[in-house]
Amino acid sequence: MTQHFRETRKIDPTRGAFLGDGTPNDADRVEIGPTQLAFQEFEQAGLQLPNLADMRRYRWERLTQHIVQRDYGGVLLFDPLNIRYATDSTNMQLWNTHNPFRAVLVCADGYMVIWDYKNSPFLSGFNPLVREARSGADLFYFDRGDKVDVAADTFANEVRTLIAEHGGGNNRLGVDKVMIHGLRALEAQGFQVMPGEELTEKARSIKGPDELLAMRCAVHSCEIAMAEMEAACRPGLSEDELWSVLHAENIKRGGEWIETRLLTSGPRTNPWFQECGPRIIQNNEIVAFDTDLVGVYGICSDMSRTWWVGDRKPRPDMIQAMQIAHDHIMINMEMLKPGVNIEDLSRNTHVLPDKYQQLKYGCLMHGVGLCDEWPLVAYPDHMVPGAFDYVLEPGMTLCVEALVGEVGSDFMIKLEDQVVITEDGYENLSKYPFDGQLMGA
Repeated sequence: MTQHFRETRKIDPTRGAFLGDGTPNDADRVEIGPTQLAFQEFEQAGLQLPNLADMRRYRWERLTQHIVQRDYGGVLLFDPLNIRYATDSTNMQLWNTHNPFRAVLVCADGYMVIWDYKNSPFLSGFNPLVREARSGADLFYFDRGDKVDVAADTFANEVRTLIAEHGGGNNRLGVDKVMIHGLRALEAQGFQVMPGEELTEKARSIKGPDELLAMRCAVHSCEIAMAEMEAACRPGLSEDELWSVLHAENIKRGGEWIETRLLTSGPRTNPWFQECGPRIIQNNEIVAFDTDLVGVYGICSDMSRTWWVGDRKPRPDMIQAMQIAHDHIMINMEMLKPGVNIEDLSRNTHVLPDKYQQLKYGCLMHGVGLCDEWPLVAYPDHMVPGAFDYVLEPGMTLCVEALVGEVGSDFMIKLEDQVVITEDGYENLSKYPFDGQLMGA
C-alpha cells in the first residue's frame, strides 16, 4: 500500500515536507539530527539553521580542493571523524574507533565511495555526493583473523581501480589512519602513501557559513545542558551523577557523545585530568569540568567552567585563581584576528604567575570542529618552532584555555571558551556565565 507523506509522523506539524536545515520533516530519517526539543530551542533563541546539503557540498569541495592542491590521486579515510566530515554519515562511531570497519575514498575528480558495514550500505544514502556504497574495509584482526592480508589485498585493488578511473592514475594517495595490513597492501598496489591526516586537518580548519550556523546551534544546546547540570549540582551528589546530567541533556537534543570524563570536585580537581568518579561533592568546594561534547550536527562544543558549591564564600586564593584564569583567556582572546601567526600567539601570551606555571594547561588554544582539531597553540616553553608556522584565517574556530592552580593545592580552576575568527577579529560563541562567587562578585 502506498504511504503518503501526510500519513507520516511529522517532527514539526506547522511545517511542510522539510525542516529549516533541509532534512525531511519526519521522525524517521536515517541521519542523526536535532530533536524537536532542540529545534524549538533554536527557534526561541533566534538561531538560523544550517542548510545541510550546502554544508556537505562545502566539505566535499574543501577535500577535493586539497587533494588537487597536493597533486594526490585521492584521499583514503578511515578516521570516523574524517568520514563524518566527508559524508556526514555515522555508523557506530565509538565502536568504529577501535574496530575500523569503514573507509571513504575521495578521488581527485570528486568521486566519492564509502565502504561500510556489510549490512548497512543505506546509512549514507541521504547524501547524493556519496556515489557508491561498498563493504570490505574491515581490516582488523578480530573480524578477519589470519586472513586479514587477503581482505586487505582485495580492498587495495578496489582502491587502485577507482584511482585509475577517477584520480588520473596518480599513485600519490593521501591516507589518514590505516591498519598495518592495509598500508602494506596499498603499497603493494604501487601507491605512494602520503599523509592524509595533514590534508584533512587543514581542510577541516576553515568552517563554511553553514558549518558555523551548525556550531552556533551546537553551542546553544550544550549551554542549555550545562545549565541543567548546574541546576542539579549540590552537595551530596556524586561526580558521576552530576556528569550524567550533561550526557542525558545532550542526547535529548540529538547530540552524540562526550569524548572525556573530565568532571571532578574539591581536591580531585588537582592535579587536573583525573576522571569523573563516585566521589560525593561536599559543601563549600568547587566543581570543575570540560564538556568535550559532540553535540547536534556532530559538532563539538568544548567549553569549561568551574563552579562554587556551598553556603559560605570561596577562599581568597580560589577567587584570585579564578580571576587570573578569566583574565588569561580574555586577554589571549584579544590577540585573535586574521593574519596573526600562530607562533606569535605563543610568544605574546598573557603570562601566568610563577606559582601556576607548573600545572598550566597543555596548550593555550586549539582548533575545534567535529572534535578538537588543528591547529594547536602551545605555551612558549612547549612551542616547537616550525610545527605551527601558519596564520589565522576567517572561519577558523578555536578554544581558548586556562588551567590555574598550584602544586599541592586542594583545587584547580578550569575555564575555556569557543570562538570563531571573523573578517576583522573574533567572536566569542560561548555565552555561559562565569561563577559569580568565584569571580569575587
